[in-house]
Amino acid sequence: MIYLAIETANAPLSVAVVSDGKVIAELTQHNKTTHSIGAMPAVEQVLQMAKLTPADIDVIAVSEGPGSYTGVRIGVTIAKTLAWTLRKPLIGVSSLQALAANASLFGGLICPIVDARRQHVYTALYEGLTLEEIMVDTHESIDDLLIKLKAFARPVLFIGTDVDMYWEKIEQQLEHLAVRAPRVLDLPRASQIAAIAADKDMPSLEATHHFVPQYKRIAEAEANWIKEQKK
Repeated sequence: MIYLAIETANAPLSVAVVSDGKVIAELTQHNKTTHSIGAMPAVEQVLQMAKLTPADIDVIAVSEGPGSYTGVRIGVTIAKTLAWTLRKPLIGVSSLQALAANASLFGGLICPIVDARRQHVYTALYEGLTLEEIMVDTHESIDDLLIKLKAFARPVLFIGTDVDMYWEKIEQQLEHLAVRAPRVLDLPRASQIAAIAADKDMPSLEATHHFVPQYKRIAEAEANWIKEQKK
């Protein structure tokens, strides 16, 4: 089974082709190129590297969020278009779970962090080694998150490019229980998206029509509109 996996939920971009669990080709980058410009060329480049055509792909896997609204939309739009055009199944994977998978060999709890601005983060919590979900994907303040994590009284590994923004506060609250993942693991990898997707049930082709991003919070413009309506 050949998977084409796409990760554009946040600033890093990653695209991979994985065949029966083996990474055939993968491109991961973290630069200022916007996904609207760089994502499709990356897909084309990875397919060329793998010496495959789009028709050779069996399954499309995509990071469904949470993360940047624009980034998530771009990845999901590309994945849905490819899946429907090629008549291939489409599987969504949590961007946070994919990030946590980079550190799956850690023996404690794994907490991926993505900045959501205004001292809020997108986050989740997983058991190391098994990647069992302890806390579902959520959007909450960093202060509330640290209170919850402290109650576990267990080592917690924090992973993601945005961890540095909150590291001082994390250390103050969790002290010796806080562990910073090596920064080489901070970039999400599309090959992890494919690996997680491979363990999911295969959806029908018709399910592609109903596939939607998982933002975990409403857009700021929508929130402001609701606030105005309440007035």
